[in-house]
Amino acid sequence: MTTTTLALRRTMPLLRLPLLMWGAFSLEAVAMATYFLRDDFSAAARYYLYIAHLSSIWFIPDAFGLICLFLFIHRCIIQNRSIIALVVLVWIFLSLGIGYLFLGNFTAFASSFKMILPVFIGFSFCDSDTAAYKKLLLLMSILFYASIFGVVLSAHWKAPWLNYTYEAFGVKRQAGRLWWAGSEQRLSGFCEDSTVVSLFILVGFVMTSIRKNVWWCLICGGLALYALKLTTSKTTMGVLAMYLIALLVIRAMPEKMRFPTLRMLAAWSYATILVPIFLILVFGGTSVGQKAFLFSLVDRINNSWQKPFVFMSQLMPIGYITGCGVGCFNYPMNQFSNLTSYWVPVDNFYLVTFLMFGLPFVVFMFFVIRATLLTTDIYKLSLTFVLNIFSITVADYGPASGLLLMSFIFSGVFSRRASFVFQGGKPKRRLTLHPTIAAQGVPAMGGATPRLNESG
Repeated sequence: MTTTTLALRRTMPLLRLPLLMWGAFSLEAVAMATYFLRDDFSAAARYYLYIAHLSSIWFIPDAFGLICLFLFIHRCIIQNRSIIALVVLVWIFLSLGIGYLFLGNFTAFASSFKMILPVFIGFSFCDSDTAAYKKLLLLMSILFYASIFGVVLSAHWKAPWLNYTYEAFGVKRQAGRLWWAGSEQRLSGFCEDSTVVSLFILVGFVMTSIRKNVWWCLICGGLALYALKLTTSKTTMGVLAMYLIALLVIRAMPEKMRFPTLRMLAAWSYATILVPIFLILVFGGTSVGQKAFLFSLVDRINNSWQKPFVFMSQLMPIGYITGCGVGCFNYPMNQFSNLTSYWVPVDNFYLVTFLMFGLPFVVFMFFVIRATLLTTDIYKLSLTFVLNIFSITVADYGPASGLLLMSFIFSGVFSRRASFVFQGGKPKRRLTLHPTIAAQGVPAMGGATPRLNESG
């Protein structure tokens, strides 16, 4: 048996968890599935669990998140010997402490800890070949169809959970929010709000389309765009349209060009991190009417992307370096802290994460982008391209599945291969996939099988 074959076998998912319903299924996949099921049916789940006095079931995914904290330590730190993983773990807990000092409330600290747990699930996919998680991919397809059905159904049926108010941990919540954009209702299907269901339609389409033919992509892509129009989520419509165009262009290319092109798109999508800075410099101070098409974007430029940094200089100037801790300028600060009056919805994943973690997050992203050039997982690369664009105007910390997906696309930075390269090793360029992996014929947006000799 060759060294290459042994190395590849070591990267196969570990800690398989047998379940009677699902058969052999890895722990991280079960954890991801519980979050996806809860969040995609969040409004219906909250309503029926509350009236049945079974609200504790809502927190089962969080228990899986806590278990995956130890899985992350075992897999990424102990097995892969990733120094980056160790530093990230230490900084997360330091930031929890900073957040406790900043927010000054133990309830806010507990909420912050619960909020950050999904990252360990996503990180645990560090060495995964997503194509091997067939049951998880089947679930994503089901959620894609169910999300579209729920949105269309809500256009003709008033669900009992709409505007249903209940109390949890002393905070009044709504199982399903009835929102309007202009004269149009923002339909949300089985979810709490339209942003949540639009995320599942987008991600479900991406993860399903990779193995489907062009006709399926065109027909179901059209249905997805129609459903997103009903949610009034203009950002998600634009992102899905961009992905669909990229998919068709890549499939029209010669096979040997498809995978390198996809990985190039994924790597360059990180340039969207600079978009808020560019928009603030160019369009800051611009004023439009509240009913204007670009009002929400202009509001982000003038308010939600700038005010948190103004408040940071008043409340904690050193936070520009250390961050103000997990939970600051996020929902723990809004719901449980004494600093609620300073809370601003920071509708951008990278800005709100920088506010919480400071300059160490910038260093972490440098390695994440480098790791993208070593990634051969088609699903991670496709989601990287999509979620980076999606996250320009979305914070991704609510629902928890948004944060889980972001950590999933970052997970390659902790992989055995990336750890070897970052810690002084030289990657071998003349490698081939194990025969069982190559036999799966994983398509690059529907075509080419990735080869390790195309990496780095």
